[in-house]
Amino acid sequence: VQLQVSGGGLVQAGGSLRLSCAASGFSLNENNAIGWFRQAPGKEREGISCLSGNDGSTVYIDAVKGRFTISRDNVKNLVYLHMSSLKPEDTAVYYCAAEIPMYHSCSVYDGEYDYWGQGTLVTVSS
Repeated sequence: VQLQVSGGGLVQAGGSLRLSCAASGFSLNENNAIGWFRQAPGKEREGISCLSGNDGSTVYIDAVKGRFTISRDNVKNLVYLHMSSLKPEDTAVYYCAAEIPMYHSCSVYDGEYDYWGQGTLVTVSS
């Protein structure tokens, strides 16, 4: 299992960015979960969104709800995190992770996840 994250960069406040998580070694539409996490400078890692592979259900934390959207392309085996209305406080290193198999429904708790991609830095300037 491998996860490859891409798409980070520098964006102005109010702007948008799309992160990609390329999965290999498993299929997204099976009994697994993909989560997106971030770690801001000096802060602990936090889960922000997840997607359940079997039914496509999603979860968002309040801080990103309405601004971020998680989606997937089953053919390309990619999971996206579409981020809009970005704020300086969204600045962080962003990670995707996979829980294989998924035991309940997807969670933003990082202890549930078995495999991690490398991070990508998102910097939002004010």
